[in-house]
Amino acid sequence: MVIVVGSGAGGATIAKELSDRGMEVTLIEKGPKIDCKDAFKHYSNVSSGVEILRTICLGGTTVVSAGSGMRCLEKELKQAGIDLSEEFAEAERELRIMTLPESHFGEGTKRIMSAADKLGFKVEPMPKFIDSEKCKMDGRCTLGCPEDAKWSALNFVQDAERKGARIVTGMPVDEIVVKSGEVKGVKSKGKVFSSDLVVLSAGALETPRLLKKAGIHVTNQNLFVDTFITVGGIAKGIKFDTDITMNALIRFEDFILCPHFSKHLAERMAERGLKASQEDILGIMVKIKDEAVGEVDAEIRKGVTNRDATIISEGASIAGSILEEAGAKPFTFVSTPLRGAHPGGTAKIGVSVDKNLATEVSGLYVADASVLPAAPGAPPILTIVALAKYVSRIIVM
Repeated sequence: MVIVVGSGAGGATIAKELSDRGMEVTLIEKGPKIDCKDAFKHYSNVSSGVEILRTICLGGTTVVSAGSGMRCLEKELKQAGIDLSEEFAEAERELRIMTLPESHFGEGTKRIMSAADKLGFKVEPMPKFIDSEKCKMDGRCTLGCPEDAKWSALNFVQDAERKGARIVTGMPVDEIVVKSGEVKGVKSKGKVFSSDLVVLSAGALETPRLLKKAGIHVTNQNLFVDTFITVGGIAKGIKFDTDITMNALIRFEDFILCPHFSKHLAERMAERGLKASQEDILGIMVKIKDEAVGEVDAEIRKGVTNRDATIISEGASIAGSILEEAGAKPFTFVSTPLRGAHPGGTAKIGVSVDKNLATEVSGLYVADASVLPAAPGAPPILTIVALAKYVSRIIVM
């Protein structure tokens, strides 16, 4: 039997892949089982200088993702000895990743794309794992899709359960049981789940704590979060708040720009005495490849370095020029607080795990964003799914 800890992109994929191969799987999740439409109720953000966004529930943060399926860190992973070409292609087929039809680009997104193109920036549609036939374009992607139009890890959890996997929710794993250098299971609420094969997919904020408690080396100060802000302004009647978020992409070396609505923009405008309803706001996300200098120890700390601040400022300046060209009023421009949605790097390949994602404890593997070698500065779900497929094949060999 194999125990999988965590049910996000990594854990759900492991559970599905190993169940498909006839292995007995127990998946243990800290949070509750939920309906996708209620995902917004399960945000459990971390205040750490940069606010780190996360949800604690079955399916993990995938249930509140923007549904973006782009490849990232291919080159860096190859340099670490991991070629995911086959796994990426397989995941793209299974998640049905494609760009959405013209009918699913709202007026605000179209204006941003046209303005960026006019200013000389290369704009491309964002690959999405969203079923356009089910999507109602209600702007709820990051709250939990009420139509189940977006793939989430819940899909793979359900696949695993149909193949016989046992799904245990509401059980936070407190400890990895290790004896004589071999894994023997996990402990949760005083109960021991026994197995000589365990895959940790508890996320980059929890996995390193469990590894450290088990005596495995982790680097405390190696956390990245893909720090981002959203810059926005008023464009009366644009109704951008119902657009599919992040439906376009403008790439730069150290950051990306994507159309993005945030309720925080309305709050910032109100603080400045600007009157605007949510349907009057046009916004662009600036997401950077931040430096991996955050800390996961007794406390979680993640600030902004001088380098990060410089890149954010550069991105915000370009975003502002695009918004102005798209018809937003410059005197109304505001930005959201600093946030991060993709914590990772806390159990890096080459530090806590080898190129097989195996730890020094026999039978103990890691398959989540904590192993990533660098900040992607882009949505990492597809990469995590591919990595989980990769380690699943190693386990069954």
